[in-house]
Amino acid sequence: MIIYNVTTNIHESVHDKWMIWMQHKHIPEVLATGKFSSARMVRVLIEEDMGGTTYSVQYTTDSKVTLDKYYQEDAPKLREEGLKLFGDKMLTFRTELELISEH
Repeated sequence: MIIYNVTTNIHESVHDKWMIWMQHKHIPEVLATGKFSSARMVRVLIEEDMGGTTYSVQYTTDSKVTLDKYYQEDAPKLREEGLKLFGDKMLTFRTELELISEH
């Protein structure tokens, strides 16, 4: 199992708008690609020097091949909307994780 982790720091001035967009539009659209089986959104409990609030969204997929298909077929369009809506009020980085074991 692969976890596609997207961590975002969002500025206070657009926080509420971003949260609604994420929960009611963006995450459902990512899941609608059919390439992920689930998504989990969590708040990072560390205060950043730059301010804002940081969240992590963890999308679960079956393989790196499926994740690569997402990058090629879906990611550019889905990322573009966030940039248009929130621009420099949003700082995002992505991490790929492979599940080794659960206990």
